[in-house]
Amino acid sequence: MSDAIIELRDVKTHFPIYQGFLLKKPVGMVKAVDGVTLSIQRGEVLGLVGESGCGKSTLARTIMQLVPTTSGMVIIEGRNLTQGTAASLRQTRREMQMVFQDPYASLNPRLTVFATLAEPLIVHKICPADQITARVAMLMELVGLAPRFMQKYPHEFSGGQRQRIAIARALALEPKIIIADEPVSALDVSIQAQILNLLADLRRQMNLSLIFIAHDLSVVKHISDRIAVMYLGKIVELGPAADVIDRPRHPYTQALVSAIPTPNPDVERNRQRIVLAGDPPSPIHPPVGCPFHPRCPHMQEKCKAAVPPLVRIEDGREVACVRIGEI
Repeated sequence: MSDAIIELRDVKTHFPIYQGFLLKKPVGMVKAVDGVTLSIQRGEVLGLVGESGCGKSTLARTIMQLVPTTSGMVIIEGRNLTQGTAASLRQTRREMQMVFQDPYASLNPRLTVFATLAEPLIVHKICPADQITARVAMLMELVGLAPRFMQKYPHEFSGGQRQRIAIARALALEPKIIIADEPVSALDVSIQAQILNLLADLRRQMNLSLIFIAHDLSVVKHISDRIAVMYLGKIVELGPAADVIDRPRHPYTQALVSAIPTPNPDVERNRQRIVLAGDPPSPIHPPVGCPFHPRCPHMQEKCKAAVPPLVRIEDGREVACVRIGEI
């Protein structure tokens, strides 16, 4: 894609399993991310959804190179992060930042807000020392916090305020892309709406690209341009947000969408819920063929033969299912 700011090419992130105490030997691999190919456009919001354990957070950390890539390429504006030096990776991290799920754990409790926001400015030499206080005040105002609170500590703020501080820290280096790993799941519903609106406003003001990871499909539909559905380390469906939610094509996506609660009691009472049998397979021993076939209500013998590739079925829509023309 011509204006892609990030490209993932067959990215795999596997974690070895060791046995033994003194003489440890590898006995297996956890295939957390297992062959993801994806592009994120400049200024785009990509929603990433799937069950717990499907590899969403590992994929986010792989893009940031917080965990090493087993194989494949993570390319940001033509630079392959998997082959760069530590110095080049440090420089590239100015352009991509991450907002973590838990605002209670992602901030250092021993640092004031000023110290938290000033640290990246000092490390990367963004502005002269005499301008740091003004820059911190500007960042706080940008996320809706009063600069007079900059000498307070994280425990003196609410959960929503802490997440605003985490977002301000991510914006300190003026990145081109932000990865938000379930940034509202630990917050109250009313605070979730404030943070979502803040992210949407910042995206428009700064032309940010955003990878938004969440479990709540309604939230993801609201904020995203496109949605990627992940299952057992693979992308199984990708397309415009409204299309994926309103017209899901992969059986797994259909099951996820059927679980979205509806505020209308009459609709909720009569709607058909798709309940998947069993639990997700282990990423240590994934099933042969389509990873979803042990739980798929439409499974046939051909589903066990090979892993279906992500195939374009219409403009902007891709699905990984060998039976996509039949369901």
